[in-house]
Amino acid sequence: MSRIRFVNEDQEIEVTEEDDLRSVALDSKIDLYTFKGKLMNCGGYGQCGTCIIEVVEGMDNLSPRTPVENVKLKRKPETFRLACQTLVLGPASIKTKPL
Repeated sequence: MSRIRFVNEDQEIEVTEEDDLRSVALDSKIDLYTFKGKLMNCGGYGQCGTCIIEVVEGMDNLSPRTPVENVKLKRKPETFRLACQTLVLGPASIKTKPL
């Protein structure tokens, strides 16, 4: 088990390793999406790019960026990830809706 801290929400959640951040957040009632994302998200398949999060701490404790993320986030900082493509491997701090 690992702990993920959601900075904006001041909430810490215990998760099973290899859970994806999108599922963890939604199961814990953490709002990942802006208005546009709420209307147009792809359901976690990495196609829409609306579940962007920023990794504040613990980047080494998350899976590496996927090819999908490299395309969707090519003009974003390296600390930005898609929650649906990011697997938890250890503790981390996450900022939702960083844009």
